[in-house]
Amino acid sequence: MLWRLIKFVATIAVLGAIGIAGYAYVGDLTPPASEQSMTVTLDES
Repeated sequence: MLWRLIKFVATIAVLGAIGIAGYAYVGDLTPPASEQSMTVTLDES
């Protein structure tokens, strides 16, 4: 009985890892691009 539970948990963990890896390769993980500008004041010394 305990061996079945360990086997089930290991199977779920492996399937979850495969799912996350597949999503990382297929899914669009790039952040949306936006233009940013910042004023900079430089000292003259």
